[in-house]
Amino acid sequence: MKISASIYSDKKRNLKEVITDLVDHQVDLLHVDCNDDLSVFNDIVLIREWCDLPIDLHIITDAPEKYFELLRKHPVEYLTFQHEDLSHPLILPDDIIGKKGIAIITPTPITIFEDYKGFDFILIMATIPGQSGGVFDKLNFSKIRQFRKNYPDKSIHVDGGVNGEVSFILRNMGVSSSVSGSYLFNAPSIGHALMNLTKRNIESNFHVEDFMTPLEECPIVYEKELTLENVLQTIEKGNIGFCLVLKSDHTFYGLISSADIRKSLLRHLDDLNKINVTEMLNTQPVAIKDSDTVFEMLKTIKLCKFPVMYLPVLKKDRKTAGIVNFANLIKGEI
Repeated sequence: MKISASIYSDKKRNLKEVITDLVDHQVDLLHVDCNDDLSVFNDIVLIREWCDLPIDLHIITDAPEKYFELLRKHPVEYLTFQHEDLSHPLILPDDIIGKKGIAIITPTPITIFEDYKGFDFILIMATIPGQSGGVFDKLNFSKIRQFRKNYPDKSIHVDGGVNGEVSFILRNMGVSSSVSGSYLFNAPSIGHALMNLTKRNIESNFHVEDFMTPLEECPIVYEKELTLENVLQTIEKGNIGFCLVLKSDHTFYGLISSADIRKSLLRHLDDLNKINVTEMLNTQPVAIKDSDTVFEMLKTIKLCKFPVMYLPVLKKDRKTAGIVNFANLIKGEI
């Protein structure tokens, strides 16, 4: 996950000092907020003279067309307009280059992206826009998950309230870029903040239930329907390499992974008719509770002597709450 440094969040130093510090610390992007202010492009011209870091421009305006000529003259790598401030549908000219996105605040549904399918990404404002140092609204975890499901080929950017813990969760959810402002500049140093945004040992305020994939979105086979055909079809459709096996009241019974099926096939190569789907069932996998903190989840993983790709999430009564899948995190760390 890329870190996009919000350059105007540092109120103590001049712009050149800020940019030099960010370049020295090798941030990924420079986030430039434009609150309907054409003079921001004067700063963009200066930034281009000082460094070659990609510019991540977020424009809040009700009249985007007045920026088109400036964007042609001074193109940026990432361009975002704030959806709620637009007075009419946004149509960008084809000759404006760079990746294009639409920004939404927490109350706005992700379904508005239907009008922007030609864009490259969505920017989710996870705090109140303009509020520096705000707290990440956990409602956005479900929005991120739903956007990923509905638009798997589009990128997700997040702005607001991203600290070390939130950064870990966002990386796990496959977010491409997060904007950091006050967290970055209020730390003892930018380097210290960047380490917190990318480290794996973190303090916890959120719980697994806040960001897990809920049960209704999980690949499930119920015990009474447990056949090899159902298992294979469910794993194929779920596209995450395993399926949960539950009793009719959602009590956790076990899980079956692609690896479990492969091992069973190898055991019965002499006679595949001897395969019994119940022998593939792992009834005692490593699992976590929906009330576990991120720290507790990581502690469980560290105790395992094998790589953990996913974890079933259980409630106190052994009813199944959902899953946590680490595929996005692993991809993002490579």
